[in-house]
Amino acid sequence: MKLLNKTKELVSEIDSFWDTIGKAALVFRAGADDYFTNKLDRLKGRLEEIQQLEREADELRRKIKLQLYTQMLLPDSRGDVLGLLETSDNVIDRTKKILNSLDIEKPDVPASLVEDFIGLSVASASAMEEMVKAGRAFFSDNEIINDFINRVYFFEHEADKLEEQIKRKAFETGEITGLSRRVQIRYFAEKISLLSDAAEAVCERLSVYSIKRSI
Repeated sequence: MKLLNKTKELVSEIDSFWDTIGKAALVFRAGADDYFTNKLDRLKGRLEEIQQLEREADELRRKIKLQLYTQMLLPDSRGDVLGLLETSDNVIDRTKKILNSLDIEKPDVPASLVEDFIGLSVASASAMEEMVKAGRAFFSDNEIINDFINRVYFFEHEADKLEEQIKRKAFETGEITGLSRRVQIRYFAEKISLLSDAAEAVCERLSVYSIKRSI
C-alpha cells in the first residue's frame, strides 16, 4: 500500500531526497577507495560532491516539511515522515565527516590493513544503500520493507566484524609502531563502522513505523 497519493510534487521531492542519499553512498564508497588505494588527488573532489549532496538533501527535507504542514498532508504520519527524513539526512553528514577526517588527518594505513579498510567502507556504504531502498519502500510498498531492513542488518554485522578485525590487527602487528598510530587506526575503523550503525538506526525507526501502518 502506498503512503503517498496526495501530490505529485511531494512524491517527486521525496524520491529526489532518496536519490541524493543513494548518490552520497556511492561517492563515499569511491572516496574511501581513493584514500586507501593512495589516490589522494581525487579525495577533495569526492568531499566536495558529498558536501553538495548534503546541501541538496537539506533543501529537499525543508521543502518536504513545508509541504506537509502548509498543505496538511499525511496528518497521521507526518511526525514519522519528518523523523525519518531527519535521521536519514544525518547519515549523509557522517559520510562527509569521515571523508573530511581522512583528508585532514591522513592516517598512515599499513598495506596489511588496506583490504580490510576497503571492505569495511564497502559494508558501511552497502548498509546505507539498502537503507535507501527501505526508505523508498516505506512510501511505495510497505510489504517489502523488511527485505531491505534485513540486508541493512547484514551489512551492519559485516562492518562490525571488519571493525574488530582491524582493531585486533592494529594492536597485534609489529608493522605499526607507536601507540598513537595504533589508536588512530582504531579511531578510523570505529568512525567508518558507525556509518552502518547510523543506517541501522534509521531502519529501526522504519521497522516501528511500518508496524504502526499495518495495525
